[in-house]
Amino acid sequence: MEILVLILFMLIILAILKLVLIAIFFYGDIRAAQERDPAAKSFVEILLLYQGLHALVSHRVAHFLYGIRLYFFARFISQVTRFTTGIEIHPGAKIGKRFFIDHGMGVVIGETAVVGDNVLIYQGVTLGGTGLVKGKRHPTIGNNVVIGGGAKVLGNITVGDNSYIGSNAVVIKDVPVNSTVVGVPGRVTKQDGKKLDISLDHAHVLDPIMQSIEELQKRLDNLEK
Repeated sequence: MEILVLILFMLIILAILKLVLIAIFFYGDIRAAQERDPAAKSFVEILLLYQGLHALVSHRVAHFLYGIRLYFFARFISQVTRFTTGIEIHPGAKIGKRFFIDHGMGVVIGETAVVGDNVLIYQGVTLGGTGLVKGKRHPTIGNNVVIGGGAKVLGNITVGDNSYIGSNAVVIKDVPVNSTVVGVPGRVTKQDGKKLDISLDHAHVLDPIMQSIEELQKRLDNLEK
């Protein structure tokens, strides 16, 4: 009985130590979640309950193992994490600082994807490859990028810094810096060189198709007059 109590006590101590280490080494990512999710009530809530953070912590470990060629163990960690969080990040993917996955379910990030600093992505996002080519086949995402829910960014393309990918957009071409992309296939709307607000109002993203239709409607109205 005393041995069982001792084992339980040791497990509790190890769990607390693990949380302390996560809080220290992932402080920036936890703070990013606090800043970008209005539903986050406390530092401890994010530390214990946010599956996006848990997926990121597991990925950092798996990525390290992948880097020293322990591929099986790296993939094992990523698959267990996929089962427990609903988020699949290949161990080979490179993830920057202050990365936040909001909600998270259904997120997939491929092997050769590169994600910059201060990136925010929502549920259902795919950073995927196209075809069976070897080498770099997944996207490179710049700094301060927001990718809306359900968006698909596919192939060896680059999304420039300070850009926004609208919900359910399908992006298969490079995106310039300071841009918004919406639609299927994704179309770019320049944002006049201004950095996008990280707390974007998804309901008021500029749609280039609607802008064109409105321009045509104005011309038609002028012709009728």
